[in-house]
Amino acid sequence: MEFKRIAVDTSKSVFTLHGVDEHGRPILRQDLTRARFEMFLAKTSPTEVVLEACGSSHHWGRVAQASGHTVRLIPPQYVKPFVKRGKNNRNDAEAIGEAASRPTMRFVPVKSATAQAEAMDLTARDLLVRQRTQLVNAIAQRSAGGKDGEAVPAGSCGGVRRHRGQRHCPGRAAVEEDR
Repeated sequence: MEFKRIAVDTSKSVFTLHGVDEHGRPILRQDLTRARFEMFLAKTSPTEVVLEACGSSHHWGRVAQASGHTVRLIPPQYVKPFVKRGKNNRNDAEAIGEAASRPTMRFVPVKSATAQAEAMDLTARDLLVRQRTQLVNAIAQRSAGGKDGEAVPAGSCGGVRRHRGQRHCPGRAAVEEDR
């Protein structure tokens, strides 16, 4: 069979394929496991393979390119308007194919494994910086009397402890407890 385009909805274990001919008529609707999908790509003559862009779609895009296919990745927000009925894998695969048929559709380039690893490093670092900032803000707000409406001056002691009914900062005079 000659396909004009094969749209693939990826999931955890089973991929749903939706293939169309030159006239846009569906000629393939099939579910394949990951291993069988790879064999299917190797056996199929080079064609356009379209996937919804996500972390794993870059890997499968590289696999399809190695088999000689042209790969296009579509951002999920551009696919959503083309889902006709309830959300399931078959309807999603058909919507991916429909979105890819539009002449003004925007596509995402397939990233190399190195580019994906670098992007993952930056994402992880950004997450750690945000979490650290949240933790510092929470500690400063709660432990330094922020819950009582007090502001902690910059450079002042970060740790406030209670001792015999008083609040005390090391290196500073004891402060009377708020009522």
